[in-house]
Amino acid sequence: MIFKFEPIYKERIWGGSMFATSLNRSISPHLKIGESWDVCDREESSVVLNSGSKGRTLRNLIEEDAHSLLGPRWKKNEKFPLLVKWLDCSERLSLQVHPPLPVAKKLNGQPKTENWYVASSSSDAALFAGLKRGTTKEDFVNAINNQSLEQHCHKVSSEAGDSLLVQSGRVHAIDAGNLILEIQQNSDTTYRVFDWGRRGLDGKFRELHVEESLQSIDFEDFEPTVTKTSKELGIFIITQCDEFRIRKFNADAKAVIKLKPKYQDCSIIHAVSGEVAIHGTRLLKGEHGLSPYSECCDIVCKERTTFLVTDRFI
Repeated sequence: MIFKFEPIYKERIWGGSMFATSLNRSISPHLKIGESWDVCDREESSVVLNSGSKGRTLRNLIEEDAHSLLGPRWKKNEKFPLLVKWLDCSERLSLQVHPPLPVAKKLNGQPKTENWYVASSSSDAALFAGLKRGTTKEDFVNAINNQSLEQHCHKVSSEAGDSLLVQSGRVHAIDAGNLILEIQQNSDTTYRVFDWGRRGLDGKFRELHVEESLQSIDFEDFEPTVTKTSKELGIFIITQCDEFRIRKFNADAKAVIKLKPKYQDCSIIHAVSGEVAIHGTRLLKGEHGLSPYSECCDIVCKERTTFLVTDRFI
């Protein structure tokens, strides 16, 4: 058994129509949808789409049987530890940072380490992550004042299959033209340091958090490397950090992958291309399945397919 959830859509000034065109989702073309929160346990909680729990929320599942879903150490009042999103970055996002734990405590925020997996990108798409080598905090502050921050930020071109870990403290932005699967700690604390002079959906300049950003940014974080993930058949670890592990599976049609036995980890399967079936439940491109701790998970590939698996987050 796996759980599939109904997406929670968020309109953003930088959003577009890629969820409809690339993920075959039914969304009004008049809305600028930038985020799809697909596995979420916050003020809004994801609603189950399948199984005997259809209509229940992820919060309901945890409160009713946290041990079965997440393992014996989990308590029913604890939030699900991850937030899984799709990002339609049709336009450039703000330059921002998430606070490391010591700073987050001081600022009444939450740390947020996240990973970006690029599902598709335009020919000129790019990512901003970290600083150009040699940039000092003084350089950065001066650049804020004279609107020249871009020249101090590390920018790399992006293409489908790229993966980048954005740890708390890393200044970052996603440039226009990227469709990204974001897997992150369950936090929504973001400090915008620069927004390229853009106005929000209400026509007003969006709020900036310059002082909080300067306290949060790691000014020794220079020119991080993007992981170019493999397109060959096989299983590849693309991210491993304290907060989670992400593996990429490239498999042929009719392959059967025994992902885990019962009572071993809660895992999330993310369909990137092709179609898989898990105990009779189909996962199509862009969909996710949550395999509980108490259940085994066998994945049958209906065609040549790529999917990611996130685990070790408990």
